[in-house]
Amino acid sequence: MVGKGIGIFGICAILVIAISITPAFALTELERTSIVDPRLVNAFGAPVSDKINVNQQIQISADITNHQTKSQNFVYLVQIKNNADIVVSLGWISGQLTPDQKLSPSLSWSPNESGEFIAEIFVWDGLKNHSALSEYTQLSIRVS
Repeated sequence: MVGKGIGIFGICAILVIAISITPAFALTELERTSIVDPRLVNAFGAPVSDKINVNQQIQISADITNHQTKSQNFVYLVQIKNNADIVVSLGWISGQLTPDQKLSPSLSWSPNESGEFIAEIFVWDGLKNHSALSEYTQLSIRVS
């Protein structure tokens, strides 16, 4: 009898401990990181004007933040499409974000023709299984 009472008490104690350390909400798959403030910058990180010229090298940057309490491998991927929705450039960099770390990666691009372009920015956990860590964002680019 005593063994059964202790067993039930132990189970209740474990449940109370488990309940007390479980967060009030869990991050969904697409909330593990965020992408904010997509922008065009020069090689030194200074904002680039809206007037981009053919063959001008620009950097496509955004702020990404790890919202988890653990480190997270990531791939920052930028895909640039022309006005016919054809991919004209694709690049990525990879790294690791520590818990709650904010980082501003950037990828360079030199347009070889004028026109309207869309840069799509993604943050994935890798290229092999490419599970998204956040919603993607877009940036319009006008090249003259």
